[in-house]
Amino acid sequence: MSTALIILAAGKGTRMNSDIPKVLHPIAQVPMLVHAMRTGAALAPEHTVVVAGHGADAVRAATQDEDETATVVLQEEQLGTAHAVDQARQALEGFPGDAVVLYADTPFLQPGTLERMVEARAKYDLVILGFHAADPARYGRLVMQGDSLEKIVEFKDANDTERAISFCNSGLLACKADTLFSLIAEVGNANAAGEYYLTDVVEIARKRGLKVTAVSCDESETLGVNSRADLAAADAVFQTRARAELLDLGVTLMAPETVYLAADTVIGRDTVIEPNVVFGPGVTVESGATIRAFSHLEGCHVSQGSVVGPYARLRPGTELAENTRIGNFVEIKNAEIGEGAKVNHLSYIGDASVGAETNIGAGTITCNYDGVMKHRTTIGANVFIGSNTMLVAPVTLGDGAMTATGTVVTQDVEPDALAIARAVQENKPGYARKLFQMLRAKKARKQKEA
Repeated sequence: MSTALIILAAGKGTRMNSDIPKVLHPIAQVPMLVHAMRTGAALAPEHTVVVAGHGADAVRAATQDEDETATVVLQEEQLGTAHAVDQARQALEGFPGDAVVLYADTPFLQPGTLERMVEARAKYDLVILGFHAADPARYGRLVMQGDSLEKIVEFKDANDTERAISFCNSGLLACKADTLFSLIAEVGNANAAGEYYLTDVVEIARKRGLKVTAVSCDESETLGVNSRADLAAADAVFQTRARAELLDLGVTLMAPETVYLAADTVIGRDTVIEPNVVFGPGVTVESGATIRAFSHLEGCHVSQGSVVGPYARLRPGTELAENTRIGNFVEIKNAEIGEGAKVNHLSYIGDASVGAETNIGAGTITCNYDGVMKHRTTIGANVFIGSNTMLVAPVTLGDGAMTATGTVVTQDVEPDALAIARAVQENKPGYARKLFQMLRAKKARKQKEA
Protein backbone atom coordinates (compact mmCIF):
# COMPACT_ATOMS: atom_id res chain seq x y z
CA MET A 1 0.00 0.00 0.00
CA SER A 2 1.38 3.43 -0.93
CA THR A 3 1.84 6.00 1.82
CA ALA A 4 1.46 9.75 2.21
CA LEU A 5 2.95 11.81 5.03
CA ILE A 6 1.02 14.65 6.62
CA ILE A 7 3.44 16.67 8.76
CA LEU A 8 1.88 19.26 11.05
CA ALA A 9 4.10 22.35 11.17
CA ALA A 10 1.71 25.27 11.64
CA GLY A 11 2.24 26.12 15.30
CA LYS A 12 3.67 29.51 16.22
CA GLY A 13 5.52 28.17 19.24
CA THR A 14 4.86 31.15 21.51
CA ARG A 15 7.00 29.72 24.29
CA MET A 16 10.04 29.77 21.99
CA ASN A 17 9.88 33.60 22.13
CA SER A 18 11.20 33.78 18.57
CA ASP A 19 10.46 35.30 15.18
CA ILE A 20 11.52 31.98 13.66
CA PRO A 21 8.79 29.33 13.26
CA LYS A 22 9.18 26.77 16.02
CA VAL A 23 9.63 23.85 13.61
CA LEU A 24 12.64 25.55 11.97
CA HIS A 25 14.66 25.72 15.17
CA PRO A 26 17.57 23.30 14.76
CA ILE A 27 18.59 20.16 16.58
CA ALA A 28 22.11 19.08 15.63
CA GLN A 29 22.09 21.96 13.12
CA VAL A 30 19.08 20.59 11.22
CA PRO A 31 15.56 22.08 11.57
CA MET A 32 13.12 19.95 13.54
CA LEU A 33 10.87 19.83 10.48
CA VAL A 34 13.66 18.25 8.44
CA HIS A 35 14.23 15.63 11.15
CA ALA A 36 10.56 14.66 10.81
CA MET A 37 10.78 14.59 7.01
CA ARG A 38 13.87 12.38 7.07
CA THR A 39 12.24 9.95 9.49
CA GLY A 40 9.14 9.79 7.32
CA ALA A 41 11.25 9.24 4.22
CA ALA A 42 11.95 5.71 5.51
CA LEU A 43 8.42 4.85 4.34
CA ALA A 44 9.25 5.97 0.78
CA PRO A 45 6.09 8.11 0.74
CA GLU A 46 4.35 8.82 -2.54
CA HIS A 47 3.32 12.22 -1.20
CA THR A 48 4.60 14.47 1.57
CA VAL A 49 2.28 17.25 2.67
CA VAL A 50 3.52 19.82 5.19
CA VAL A 51 0.83 21.90 6.89
CA ALA A 52 2.28 25.36 7.54
CA GLY A 53 0.90 28.35 9.38
CA HIS A 54 3.11 30.81 11.23
CA GLY A 55 6.10 31.73 9.04
CA ALA A 56 4.68 29.75 6.12
CA ASP A 57 7.14 31.16 3.57
CA ALA A 58 10.14 30.10 5.65
CA VAL A 59 8.58 26.69 6.31
CA ARG A 60 7.93 26.26 2.58
CA ALA A 61 11.55 27.14 1.74
CA ALA A 62 12.93 24.67 4.30
CA THR A 63 10.54 21.96 3.10
CA GLN A 64 11.50 22.30 -0.52
CA ASP A 65 15.21 22.54 0.27
CA GLU A 66 14.88 19.05 1.75
CA ASP A 67 12.37 17.65 -0.77
CA GLU A 68 11.38 19.73 -3.78
CA THR A 69 8.49 17.34 -4.52
CA ALA A 70 6.82 17.98 -1.15
CA THR A 71 3.60 19.99 -1.01
CA VAL A 72 3.10 22.80 1.50
CA VAL A 73 -0.47 23.76 2.41
CA LEU A 74 -1.55 26.65 4.61
CA GLN A 75 -3.58 26.50 7.79
CA GLU A 76 -4.59 30.16 7.99
CA GLU A 77 -6.29 29.78 11.39
CA GLN A 78 -5.00 27.36 14.00
CA LEU A 79 -8.27 25.64 14.94
CA GLY A 80 -6.90 22.38 16.27
CA THR A 81 -5.06 19.29 15.08
CA ALA A 82 -7.98 17.77 13.17
CA HIS A 83 -8.44 21.08 11.35
CA ALA A 84 -4.71 21.09 10.54
CA VAL A 85 -4.80 17.58 9.04
CA ASP A 86 -7.91 18.54 7.07
CA GLN A 87 -5.86 21.17 5.20
CA ALA A 88 -4.17 18.27 3.37
CA ARG A 89 -7.49 16.98 2.04
CA GLN A 90 -7.26 18.66 -1.37
CA ALA A 91 -3.57 17.78 -1.84
CA LEU A 92 -4.40 14.09 -1.27
CA GLU A 93 -7.72 14.02 -3.10
CA GLY A 94 -8.12 10.65 -4.82
CA PHE A 95 -5.04 9.18 -3.13
CA PRO A 96 -5.84 5.50 -2.47
CA GLY A 97 -3.15 4.73 0.09
CA ASP A 98 -2.48 5.32 3.78
CA ALA A 99 -1.88 8.67 5.45
CA VAL A 100 0.57 8.87 8.34
CA VAL A 101 0.30 11.97 10.50
CA LEU A 102 3.52 13.29 12.07
CA TYR A 103 4.37 16.35 14.14
CA ALA A 104 7.28 18.52 13.05
CA ASP A 105 8.16 19.35 16.65
CA THR A 106 8.62 15.67 17.59
CA PRO A 107 12.07 15.09 16.08
CA PHE A 108 13.13 11.78 17.66
CA LEU A 109 10.60 9.40 16.15
CA GLN A 110 12.41 6.38 14.69
CA PRO A 111 11.79 4.93 11.20
CA GLY A 112 11.16 1.49 12.68
CA THR A 113 8.26 2.87 14.71
CA LEU A 114 6.60 4.24 11.56
CA GLU A 115 7.14 0.93 9.82
CA ARG A 116 5.38 -0.89 12.68
CA MET A 117 2.48 1.55 12.44
CA VAL A 118 2.12 0.88 8.72
CA GLU A 119 2.32 -2.88 9.29
CA ALA A 120 -0.45 -2.64 11.89
CA ARG A 121 -2.55 -0.68 9.40
CA ALA A 122 -2.80 -3.86 7.30
CA LYS A 123 -4.99 -5.35 10.07
CA TYR A 124 -6.64 -2.26 11.58
CA ASP A 125 -8.49 0.69 10.10
CA LEU A 126 -6.90 3.23 12.42
CA VAL A 127 -3.56 2.98 14.24
CA ILE A 128 -2.58 5.35 17.07
CA LEU A 129 0.98 5.67 18.37
CA GLY A 130 1.28 5.43 22.14
CA PHE A 131 4.04 5.27 24.73
CA HIS A 132 4.40 4.14 28.32
CA ALA A 133 5.18 7.29 30.29
CA ALA A 134 7.38 7.28 33.36
CA ASP A 135 5.26 10.19 34.58
CA PRO A 136 1.91 10.20 32.73
CA ALA A 137 1.11 13.62 34.19
CA ARG A 138 -1.56 15.26 32.04
CA TYR A 139 -1.18 13.11 28.90
CA GLY A 140 -4.27 11.58 27.32
CA ARG A 141 -4.62 7.91 28.33
CA LEU A 142 -5.06 5.08 25.82
CA VAL A 143 -7.67 2.65 27.14
CA MET A 144 -7.00 -0.77 25.61
CA GLN A 145 -9.03 -3.96 25.54
CA GLY A 146 -6.53 -6.55 24.41
CA ASP A 147 -5.11 -5.23 21.12
CA SER A 148 -8.12 -3.01 20.57
CA LEU A 149 -8.04 0.69 21.45
CA GLU A 150 -11.35 1.46 23.13
CA LYS A 151 -10.91 5.20 23.61
CA ILE A 152 -8.59 8.08 24.39
CA VAL A 153 -9.40 9.79 27.68
CA GLU A 154 -7.97 13.23 28.42
CA PHE A 155 -6.54 13.62 31.92
CA LYS A 156 -9.18 16.11 33.02
CA ASP A 157 -11.94 13.70 32.01
CA ALA A 158 -10.35 10.50 33.37
CA ASN A 159 -11.48 8.68 36.49
CA ASP A 160 -8.99 7.30 39.02
CA THR A 161 -8.73 3.95 37.22
CA GLU A 162 -8.03 5.61 33.88
CA ARG A 163 -5.52 8.02 35.41
CA ALA A 164 -3.58 5.01 36.69
CA ILE A 165 -2.96 3.95 33.07
CA SER A 166 0.59 4.76 31.91
CA PHE A 167 -0.03 4.07 28.20
CA CYS A 168 -0.36 7.57 26.73
CA ASN A 169 -1.27 9.21 23.45
CA SER A 170 1.49 10.67 21.24
CA GLY A 171 -0.91 12.24 18.75
CA LEU A 172 0.52 10.37 15.76
CA LEU A 173 -1.67 8.06 13.69
CA ALA A 174 -1.95 6.01 10.50
CA CYS A 175 -5.15 5.50 8.54
CA LYS A 176 -6.35 5.04 4.98
CA ALA A 177 -6.37 8.58 3.62
CA ASP A 178 -9.99 8.75 2.48
CA THR A 179 -11.14 7.13 5.73
CA LEU A 180 -9.16 9.64 7.77
CA PHE A 181 -10.69 12.64 6.00
CA SER A 182 -14.20 11.19 6.35
CA LEU A 183 -13.61 10.75 10.08
CA ILE A 184 -12.32 14.30 10.39
CA ALA A 185 -15.44 15.59 8.67
CA GLU A 186 -17.43 14.43 11.73
CA VAL A 187 -15.13 16.01 14.33
CA GLY A 188 -16.80 18.84 16.20
CA ASN A 189 -15.45 21.70 18.30
CA ALA A 190 -17.84 21.62 21.26
CA ASN A 191 -15.09 22.04 23.83
CA ALA A 192 -13.66 24.81 25.97
CA ALA A 193 -11.06 25.79 23.38
CA GLY A 194 -13.45 25.62 20.42
CA GLU A 195 -10.92 23.51 18.53
CA TYR A 196 -11.18 20.39 16.36
CA TYR A 197 -9.13 17.65 18.04
CA LEU A 198 -7.62 14.83 16.02
CA THR A 199 -8.00 12.46 18.98
CA ASP A 200 -11.78 12.56 18.45
CA VAL A 201 -11.43 10.36 15.36
CA VAL A 202 -10.95 7.31 17.62
CA GLU A 203 -14.43 7.58 19.11
CA ILE A 204 -15.94 8.30 15.69
CA ALA A 205 -14.17 5.29 14.19
CA ARG A 206 -15.36 3.02 17.00
CA LYS A 207 -18.95 4.16 16.48
CA ARG A 208 -18.63 3.22 12.82
CA GLY A 209 -17.48 -0.24 13.80
CA LEU A 210 -13.95 0.31 12.49
CA LYS A 211 -11.02 -1.58 14.02
CA VAL A 212 -8.70 0.64 16.06
CA THR A 213 -5.43 -0.26 17.77
CA ALA A 214 -2.36 1.41 19.29
CA VAL A 215 1.30 0.70 18.61
CA SER A 216 3.82 1.41 21.37
CA CYS A 217 7.17 3.18 21.11
CA ASP A 218 9.79 4.30 23.60
CA GLU A 219 8.83 7.48 25.43
CA SER A 220 12.02 9.19 24.25
CA GLU A 221 10.76 9.07 20.65
CA THR A 222 7.78 11.24 21.56
CA LEU A 223 9.84 14.05 23.11
CA GLY A 224 8.24 17.29 21.96
CA VAL A 225 9.89 20.70 21.77
CA ASN A 226 7.91 23.72 22.95
CA SER A 227 10.50 26.04 24.51
CA ARG A 228 14.17 26.96 24.32
CA ALA A 229 14.78 24.73 27.31
CA ASP A 230 13.10 21.85 25.49
CA LEU A 231 15.23 22.59 22.43
CA ALA A 232 18.44 22.49 24.46
CA ALA A 233 17.35 19.26 26.13
CA ALA A 234 16.46 17.69 22.77
CA ASP A 235 19.81 18.67 21.31
CA ALA A 236 21.58 17.17 24.32
CA VAL A 237 19.65 13.92 23.83
CA PHE A 238 20.68 13.83 20.18
CA GLN A 239 24.34 14.50 21.00
CA THR A 240 24.45 11.79 23.66
CA ARG A 241 22.97 9.22 21.27
CA ALA A 242 25.19 10.24 18.36
CA ARG A 243 28.37 10.12 20.44
CA ALA A 244 27.44 6.69 21.79
CA GLU A 245 26.89 5.42 18.24
CA LEU A 246 30.33 6.69 17.17
CA LEU A 247 31.99 5.00 20.13
CA ASP A 248 30.25 1.75 19.24
CA LEU A 249 31.49 2.13 15.65
CA GLY A 250 35.11 2.31 16.80
CA VAL A 251 35.69 6.07 16.85
CA THR A 252 37.82 7.45 19.68
CA LEU A 253 36.31 10.50 21.38
CA MET A 254 38.86 11.69 23.92
CA ALA A 255 36.28 13.85 25.74
CA PRO A 256 32.91 12.82 24.29
CA GLU A 257 30.87 15.44 26.12
CA THR A 258 32.84 18.24 24.41
CA VAL A 259 32.35 17.06 20.81
CA TYR A 260 29.40 18.59 18.95
CA LEU A 261 27.96 16.63 16.02
CA ALA A 262 25.59 17.50 13.19
CA ALA A 263 22.73 15.22 12.23
CA ASP A 264 24.58 13.97 9.14
CA THR A 265 28.14 13.69 10.51
CA VAL A 266 29.91 10.55 9.26
CA ILE A 267 33.14 9.40 10.93
CA GLY A 268 35.05 6.21 10.16
CA ARG A 269 36.44 3.83 12.75
CA ASP A 270 39.88 4.33 14.30
CA THR A 271 39.54 8.07 13.82
CA VAL A 272 40.55 10.07 16.89
CA ILE A 273 38.54 13.15 17.84
CA GLU A 274 40.22 15.34 20.43
CA PRO A 275 38.28 17.62 22.82
CA ASN A 276 36.15 20.60 21.78
CA VAL A 277 35.64 19.79 18.11
CA VAL A 278 32.53 21.06 16.31
CA PHE A 279 31.08 19.30 13.26
CA GLY A 280 28.73 21.36 11.11
CA PRO A 281 26.49 19.90 8.41
CA GLY A 282 27.91 17.83 5.58
CA VAL A 283 31.11 16.40 7.11
CA THR A 284 32.58 13.01 6.27
CA VAL A 285 35.78 11.85 7.98
CA GLU A 286 37.30 8.60 6.76
CA SER A 287 38.88 5.93 8.95
CA GLY A 288 42.17 6.57 10.70
CA ALA A 289 42.11 10.36 10.62
CA THR A 290 42.83 12.63 13.58
CA ILE A 291 40.84 15.77 14.32
CA ARG A 292 42.69 17.71 16.94
CA ALA A 293 41.30 19.99 19.62
CA PHE A 294 39.24 23.13 19.00
CA SER A 295 38.74 22.53 15.29
CA HIS A 296 35.57 23.39 13.35
CA LEU A 297 34.53 21.37 10.26
CA GLU A 298 31.62 22.01 7.91
CA GLY A 299 30.74 20.77 4.43
CA CYS A 300 34.05 18.96 3.98
CA HIS A 301 35.59 15.55 3.32
CA VAL A 302 38.65 14.33 5.23
CA SER A 303 40.43 11.28 3.84
CA GLN A 304 42.15 8.44 5.64
CA GLY A 305 45.26 9.24 7.66
CA SER A 306 44.83 13.02 7.59
CA VAL A 307 45.49 15.20 10.62
CA VAL A 308 43.46 18.37 11.14
CA GLY A 309 44.18 20.99 13.79
CA PRO A 310 44.41 21.98 16.52
CA TYR A 311 42.47 25.20 15.99
CA ALA A 312 41.77 24.52 12.31
CA ARG A 313 38.71 25.47 10.31
CA LEU A 314 37.52 23.48 7.31
CA ARG A 315 34.77 25.28 5.42
CA PRO A 316 32.35 24.00 2.75
CA GLY A 317 33.93 22.56 -0.38
CA THR A 318 37.12 21.39 1.35
CA GLU A 319 38.48 18.06 0.11
CA LEU A 320 41.48 16.58 1.91
CA ALA A 321 43.22 13.65 0.24
CA GLU A 322 44.94 10.92 2.22
CA ASN A 323 47.66 11.78 4.74
CA THR A 324 47.29 15.55 4.49
CA ARG A 325 48.26 17.84 7.36
CA ILE A 326 46.17 20.89 8.24
CA GLY A 327 47.58 22.60 11.30
CA ASN A 328 47.29 25.44 13.78
CA PHE A 329 44.99 28.32 12.86
CA VAL A 330 44.64 27.22 9.24
CA GLU A 331 41.45 27.89 7.29
CA ILE A 332 40.56 25.96 4.13
CA LYS A 333 37.56 26.83 1.94
CA ASN A 334 36.40 25.35 -1.37
CA ALA A 335 39.79 23.79 -1.97
CA GLU A 336 41.31 20.41 -2.75
CA ILE A 337 44.45 19.49 -0.83
CA GLY A 338 46.41 16.69 -2.50
CA GLU A 339 47.79 13.53 -0.93
CA GLY A 340 50.55 14.17 1.59
CA ALA A 341 50.34 17.96 1.26
CA LYS A 342 50.87 20.15 4.32
CA VAL A 343 49.32 23.45 5.37
CA ASN A 344 50.59 23.58 8.90
CA HIS A 345 50.55 27.13 10.24
CA LEU A 346 48.50 30.32 10.16
CA SER A 347 47.36 30.15 6.54
CA TYR A 348 44.23 30.68 4.44
CA ILE A 349 43.71 28.52 1.35
CA GLY A 350 40.47 29.36 -0.45
CA ASP A 351 39.17 28.57 -3.95
CA ALA A 352 42.30 26.60 -4.70
CA SER A 353 43.80 23.24 -5.55
CA VAL A 354 47.04 22.09 -3.96
CA GLY A 355 48.99 19.19 -5.47
CA ALA A 356 50.42 16.13 -3.75
CA GLU A 357 53.35 16.53 -1.33
CA THR A 358 53.24 20.33 -1.58
CA ASN A 359 54.25 22.33 1.51
CA ILE A 360 52.48 25.60 2.27
CA GLY A 361 54.55 27.85 4.52
CA ALA A 362 53.24 29.77 7.52
CA GLY A 363 51.23 32.89 6.83
CA THR A 364 50.41 32.01 3.21
CA ILE A 365 47.19 33.47 1.81
CA THR A 366 45.37 32.83 -1.44
CA CYS A 367 43.97 36.25 -2.32
CA ASN A 368 40.86 34.88 -4.00
CA TYR A 369 38.42 37.81 -3.89
CA ASP A 370 38.74 41.03 -5.88
CA GLY A 371 35.79 42.72 -4.22
CA VAL A 372 33.33 41.48 -6.85
CA MET A 373 34.28 37.96 -7.94
CA LYS A 374 36.15 34.94 -6.61
CA HIS A 375 39.21 33.63 -8.47
CA ARG A 376 41.06 30.33 -8.27
CA THR A 377 44.64 29.46 -7.36
CA THR A 378 46.20 26.28 -8.76
CA ILE A 379 49.32 24.90 -7.08
CA GLY A 380 51.01 21.83 -8.54
CA ALA A 381 52.68 18.84 -6.87
CA ASN A 382 55.87 19.06 -4.79
CA VAL A 383 55.68 22.84 -4.62
CA PHE A 384 57.31 24.72 -1.74
CA ILE A 385 55.51 27.91 -0.78
CA GLY A 386 57.67 30.12 1.42
CA SER A 387 56.26 31.73 4.54
CA ASN A 388 54.15 34.87 4.16
CA THR A 389 53.52 34.34 0.45
CA MET A 390 50.52 36.14 -1.05
CA LEU A 391 49.05 34.28 -4.04
CA VAL A 392 46.94 36.78 -5.98
CA ALA A 393 44.38 34.74 -7.92
CA PRO A 394 43.89 33.78 -10.64
CA VAL A 395 47.37 32.30 -10.66
CA THR A 396 49.00 28.92 -11.34
CA LEU A 397 52.22 27.47 -9.92
CA GLY A 398 53.66 24.48 -11.77
CA ASP A 399 55.00 21.26 -10.28
CA GLY A 400 58.19 21.62 -8.30
CA ALA A 401 58.03 25.41 -8.14
CA MET A 402 59.07 27.49 -5.14
CA THR A 403 58.26 30.93 -3.78
CA ALA A 404 60.62 32.94 -1.65
CA THR A 405 59.50 34.11 1.77
CA GLY A 406 57.42 37.28 1.61
CA THR A 407 56.70 36.98 -2.10
CA VAL A 408 53.57 38.44 -3.69
CA VAL A 409 52.76 36.20 -6.67
CA THR A 410 50.72 38.01 -9.34
CA GLN A 411 51.59 35.93 -12.40
CA ASP A 412 51.97 32.24 -13.19
CA VAL A 413 55.12 30.41 -12.08
CA GLU A 414 56.39 27.70 -14.41
CA PRO A 415 57.41 24.25 -13.12
CA ASP A 416 60.66 24.10 -11.12
CA ALA A 417 60.98 27.91 -11.10
CA LEU A 418 61.66 30.12 -8.06
CA ALA A 419 59.42 33.17 -7.72
CA ILE A 420 60.77 36.20 -5.83
CA ALA A 421 58.68 39.36 -5.63
CA ARG A 422 59.60 41.67 -2.77
CA ALA A 423 61.30 45.03 -2.25
CA VAL A 424 65.08 45.16 -1.86
CA GLN A 425 66.06 45.53 1.82
CA GLU A 426 67.98 48.68 2.77
CA ASN A 427 69.76 49.10 6.16
CA LYS A 428 70.49 52.64 7.48
CA PRO A 429 73.22 52.57 10.17
CA GLY A 430 72.35 54.43 13.38
CA TYR A 431 68.93 55.48 12.13
CA ALA A 432 66.99 53.45 14.70
CA ARG A 433 68.73 55.22 17.60
CA LYS A 434 68.04 58.67 16.09
CA LEU A 435 64.39 57.80 15.43
CA PHE A 436 63.81 56.60 19.00
CA GLN A 437 65.41 59.81 20.36
CA MET A 438 63.06 61.92 18.22
CA LEU A 439 59.99 59.97 19.35
CA ARG A 440 60.91 60.12 23.04
CA ALA A 441 61.50 63.89 22.83
CA LYS A 442 58.11 64.37 21.16
CA LYS A 443 56.42 62.29 23.89
CA ALA A 444 58.13 64.34 26.62
CA ARG A 445 56.88 67.64 25.09
CA LYS A 446 53.28 66.39 24.99
CA GLN A 447 53.44 65.23 28.60
CA LYS A 448 54.83 68.65 29.66
CA GLU A 449 52.10 70.50 27.78
CA ALA A 450 49.44 68.33 29.43
